[in-house]
Amino acid sequence: MSSITAVTSAKAHGNANAARCGHALGRNLLIIGAWLVFALFLLLPLYMVLSEALKQGLGVFFTAILEPDAIAALKLTLLAVAISVPLNLVFGVAAAWCVSKYEFRGKSLLVTLIDLPFSVSPVIAGLIYVLLFGAQGYFGSWLQDRDIQIVFAVPGIVLATLFVTVPFVARELIPLMQEQGTQEEEAARLLGADGWQMFWHVTLPNIKWGLIYGVVLCTARAMGEFGAVSVVSGHIRGVTNTLPLHVEILYNEYNHVAAFSVASLLLILALCILLLKQWSESRLSRLKSNADEE
Repeated sequence: MSSITAVTSAKAHGNANAARCGHALGRNLLIIGAWLVFALFLLLPLYMVLSEALKQGLGVFFTAILEPDAIAALKLTLLAVAISVPLNLVFGVAAAWCVSKYEFRGKSLLVTLIDLPFSVSPVIAGLIYVLLFGAQGYFGSWLQDRDIQIVFAVPGIVLATLFVTVPFVARELIPLMQEQGTQEEEAARLLGADGWQMFWHVTLPNIKWGLIYGVVLCTARAMGEFGAVSVVSGHIRGVTNTLPLHVEILYNEYNHVAAFSVASLLLILALCILLLKQWSESRLSRLKSNADEE
């Protein structure tokens, strides 16, 4: 009897070891596959961009990124970011506050409209602005009479960038503020705090890392926008070309080294944004884990 029990125990132990080895093998294969995909679709393109940019030496590289058209494209890109991101920050906080703190008619419609840029092609968004503000558009004659130009000018680029970046701050804050509830705000109200005091001293400290994360995502999207901006810009070199559009023009002119050199500027900016994203994401996850422990 004892020998039968020993044999059964040995078989069970062997099956457990086999299952454990199979689990470890599957995990290792998944990890290796993930790293291979990461290297193939991210690291290799980054390497190609940098290698092509530096193909003819640092002198050609710096000449390409310091030419007047490239500097103008960089300034316009940063200007569009500097205008659209703060406006989306204000709108995102206001929309998240309304959706998470109040019940009102049309609330689901507001949430749907916030998500609209995710489902509408950026090119379609650019065409909408052309149909509204172009020379033959709905407001075209009125704008021409007052010598106001929106399409094929900086205002059109800012409007297109605003449209495609609308959801990022709001969609990051809405679930966070809904999870936190309204208890702390109600307590502050009972203690005599007004609206601004309640926001600055209660709400903002609770959402600041989520807000930073949303701003980082919004900034990254604004810097890399191509479709909508391409439609409304007019591709005027040195005037209405952002960095992505300038890269496209250089590449189409078979000036590949200059195109990849300017693209490396976008790469450097993207890496900076990625570091900020990782930092804010870690702080946000730490904040959520602390809230769960409490």
